[in-house]
Amino acid sequence: MGRLVVRVPATTANLGSGFDCVGMAFDWFDELTLETHDTPGLEVVVTGEGAADVPRDERHLVVATFLEGLAAFGGERPPGLRFTAHNTIPHSRGLGSSAAAIVAGLALAWGVARPGQPLDRAALTRLATAAEGHPDNAGAAVWGGAILAWARDGKVSLVQLPLPEGFGAVAYVPGFECRTDDARRVLPDTVGRADAVAQAIAAAALPLALTLRPDLLLDATADRLHQQYRADLMRPAYDLMLRLRAAGVPAAISGAGPTVIAVGLPDQLDPAGSVTSTGFAVHRLRPAGGVELHVG
Repeated sequence: MGRLVVRVPATTANLGSGFDCVGMAFDWFDELTLETHDTPGLEVVVTGEGAADVPRDERHLVVATFLEGLAAFGGERPPGLRFTAHNTIPHSRGLGSSAAAIVAGLALAWGVARPGQPLDRAALTRLATAAEGHPDNAGAAVWGGAILAWARDGKVSLVQLPLPEGFGAVAYVPGFECRTDDARRVLPDTVGRADAVAQAIAAAALPLALTLRPDLLLDATADRLHQQYRADLMRPAYDLMLRLRAAGVPAAISGAGPTVIAVGLPDQLDPAGSVTSTGFAVHRLRPAGGVELHVG
């Protein structure tokens, strides 16, 4: 019997202006174990977040992605599979739970198909992006830290953004969910020129603000492309984001929401303590590395 253990971080995407191209990984993890054996069958055990809702067969996102990854990496399916998932990343909250599941499945597939070989992170990024549709959460889950990534003609380009010492985040997680499909459905096909120009300026500044000029983060995390159109789907979160920004805290809706994410150095995050956040679970986070795969 073989045993593989994979750990994947929670991620945020967009950070305001970096729509579909900027992501960041945090020290908040899902952990999955795969045991292979000779007795045919599939068993899926889930504890923690989403345990009451996710399927226990090949429809489970980790299992489905694992099987797709085996085919992509040229591996053979073992007769018996037992997946044990301990989920701590909340589902449908904008913290990359689906990206974590996809990356976990691909990493486990690599471990079975290419035993003993280091993870091919570029291959994982490409396949995870194809499954997700965009590389922000997927790239951050694979590589860790902060990333800028985009896909074109089946090729994924990714740049790691080294964060300054002391960089941190605060996640405000509400009790309600927002599905990504719903959050994308409300976006307009076009925006006005003034909004487009403002977005371009903020997006151009964001990589610089994350690496060398954190004093620019409040302006660089401003958004005119997506958050305002999603406000009615997550009004308490949107209003909290506005209160944080009014206090000078660089804050944005995390991914498709409804979690609110504040990022920056300690002095930039300190004013968040005076902002009312009733109804939200508050998590103080640090940047983390990407997916890890271990044997045994």
